Amino acid sequence: MAVVELTVCPLGTGTTSASSYVAGAQKILSDQDKIKYLLNPMGTVMEGDLDEIFALIRKIQEDVFDKGVDRVYSIIKVDDRRDKQASMEQKLASVKAKL
Repeated sequence: MAVVELTVCPLGTGTTSASSYVAGAQKILSDQDKIKYLLNPMGTVMEGDLDEIFALIRKIQEDVFDKGVDRVYSIIKVDDRRDKQASMEQKLASVKAKL
């Protein structure tokens, strides 16, 4: 299982607002039931099978292009751990236990 954070930045839109593109990404994520996700102020964190997450990232990218954007810059951070299951909740709990 992987934990992935995605930030999509549409370029050349003529506005500094990205909320409509974020809403499109959230719609794509809400229409599926395999990948757990959590919106945060700077991106979206997803948890699940890495291939399925990458497929969703591709759908999100294409959704931005479909809205008339000619360039999309995306930042993807991947934590693909193979030695144990590390969910979003477990990662947060580990830090909180040390506070």
